[in-house]
Amino acid sequence: MTDLAILYEHPAWFVPLFAALDRRGIGYTALTPDGDWDPADRRPPAPLVFNRIAMSSFLRSGEHPIFHASALLDHWRRAGAGIVNGPEVLAIDSSKARQLSLIASLGLAIPATRVVHRATDVPAAAAAIGFPLVVKANIGGSGAGIVRFDSADELHAAVADGTLPSSIDGVLLVQDYVPARNGTITRIETLDRAFLYAIDVAGGGAFDLCPADACVVPGSGIAMTATTPPPALIAAAERIAGAVDLDVGGVEVMIDDRDGVARFYDINALSNFVARPHEILGYDPHDRLVDYLVTRMKDA
Repeated sequence: MTDLAILYEHPAWFVPLFAALDRRGIGYTALTPDGDWDPADRRPPAPLVFNRIAMSSFLRSGEHPIFHASALLDHWRRAGAGIVNGPEVLAIDSSKARQLSLIASLGLAIPATRVVHRATDVPAAAAAIGFPLVVKANIGGSGAGIVRFDSADELHAAVADGTLPSSIDGVLLVQDYVPARNGTITRIETLDRAFLYAIDVAGGGAFDLCPADACVVPGSGIAMTATTPPPALIAAAERIAGAVDLDVGGVEVMIDDRDGVARFYDINALSNFVARPHEILGYDPHDRLVDYLVTRMKDA
């Protein structure tokens, strides 16, 4: 048994992580959540398990592993394994509603939002928000399950036609459409609950942010640049990471062009880091991540 197991499902996103581990000569076991597991088996696959299950996995297979992996990670933790981004983090990662509640509980601004579980409740929620607005799937990924509506008539037609977005857990968010200043959002990456780096993402807005190598499509119009956010935004992102107990992950924020308020709207526990890191950041953050994993392995 190696000292580190990595649970993942995307076929390409973690090649840079595996390469960074290989460069350091660190042994690891790469696992997918396929197959079965025995709830009576008290043997974890390694003293330390790194959870890399993506919320967008449901886009790749209707038989996605999100809820299966949550139970599996909890089982391995009960068996004595240390879990990087454990089941509690996965629970937050898999619920935009829970993310927004947590962010708001810290006194930070979020987009005005109502949470519903029935399509018939969407129009009343929309009336409380006003137009334009977006309807979001509670579990999304890479911008999936987000639709903008500019009028009540447009929204009522979607409810009547059954063409609202759907979420695999049946929960929807009705949310104010926030005009991001300069069409740019900022993703603040944290490691061990502390600021690691940040990127400004222009062109994708809050709809299809996905800065990993496998998501960068030539001609997509999405531009990413390194940035240093104001200290208040960095401190806020670190507070969020601490409240989530987030070992590694990103927090997304945009400046509301109407009033200049920074509105936090997403927590992403699947940080696979920015594409072309040497070009954009000047270094590869996977090396810092490996340093963190080495420290955690010593403590496991």
